[in-house]
Amino acid sequence: MEKLKNARVAVFGLGGVGGYAVEALARSGVGHLVLVDHDTVSLTNLNRQILATRATLGMKKAIAAKERVHAIDPSIEVEALDTFFLPDTAHLFDFGGYDYVIDAIDTVTGKLALVEQAKAAGTPIISAMGAGNKLDATAFRVADIYATAACPLARIMRKECRKRGIESLKVVYSEEEPISCTLPPDDPAWAELPEGRNALPGSCAFVPSVMGLIIAGEVIKDLTK
Repeated sequence: MEKLKNARVAVFGLGGVGGYAVEALARSGVGHLVLVDHDTVSLTNLNRQILATRATLGMKKAIAAKERVHAIDPSIEVEALDTFFLPDTAHLFDFGGYDYVIDAIDTVTGKLALVEQAKAAGTPIISAMGAGNKLDATAFRVADIYATAACPLARIMRKECRKRGIESLKVVYSEEEPISCTLPPDDPAWAELPEGRNALPGSCAFVPSVMGLIIAGEVIKDLTK
């Protein structure tokens, strides 16, 4: 417990996965948290994100996360950063000052930049792979990125990590094949899809949450070795 109290963990991305990871870290006694997200809590988050309630709609996720952590334990030191982590914002963060980094962001460029920064600083990092379009919460595995299968995001990350000479990366991924959410040809929702998108991404309450808890468990385990 003393090790956890003195640990400083940075969580990048406070959505369905990252929010549950923060919850578990706070309840496990981690004493210092750096919470990073530029997004705002919206109605579409209510089905799967622990930070999303009717009371937090419209709040910045970083602020909502800080308030929730302090509602659990006011003594936890929380730094809430309302910013997206991207290659051009990487200089704002001191990766040498973290004991562990959780990557729960969505963009490949951001994930790769996170991994590179953490590796350069010698800081342990764990990355979340795809949790969308899945329904089997028992299909998650903890593995090195080069031992993953089935996950489209992990496939891209493997390729890009290899290009960058990244020899290893601890990840949580799902062996479940993504479920197709393609729309019927006459569905009016086609008009609302971003250009180039041919299907709606979907998520549920019990898949991202399980990934977040697994990630937090790995962090706690590693910090207390």
